[in-house]
Amino acid sequence: MSRIGKMPVAIPKGVQVAIQGNTVKVNGPRGELSRTFSPTMQIEMKDGQVVVQRPSDERAVRALHGTTRALIRNMVAGVSEGFSKVLQIEGVGYRAEMKGKQLVMALGYSHPVEVDPPPGIAFAVDDKTKTITISGIDKELVGQVASDVRKWRPPEPYKGKGLRYLGEHVRRKAGKAGKVG
Repeated sequence: MSRIGKMPVAIPKGVQVAIQGNTVKVNGPRGELSRTFSPTMQIEMKDGQVVVQRPSDERAVRALHGTTRALIRNMVAGVSEGFSKVLQIEGVGYRAEMKGKQLVMALGYSHPVEVDPPPGIAFAVDDKTKTITISGIDKELVGQVASDVRKWRPPEPYKGKGLRYLGEHVRRKAGKAGKVG
């Protein structure tokens, strides 16, 4: 049996979970999330915890078991604590600033790059540490928006300039070594 799938999801104070068939709605202090899962999974409340059970040991059903439990856990964590990703800006002349809710970045192009946040996502910029914080309650959406922002200027291997995740290691290349003076 799946080690992840068989663990119950604890529900913290202030969070309500409503299960209707295969649709799970989670409501908490930061907002509300809803998701429809596969009808093969059996999702139920027991003793103030959400329990996911699988009907058989078929390969596809086993794969869904742990995934379903992890998605429910992320929904509960999102509405109670929230999620965030931090991008670091490396490079001379590269910078970011906020114009209202819009993120405006100077990334070496001839024009500024403007990114509007989708609903449920907030940007924050710290000028001292040159970081962009992307936060929200939906873990999947936070990761996707962070990836989309990073795609504007991914880190390059020669000088390391670009946008990188906080703590990301960029493998550096030597460059031209054939110069003989």
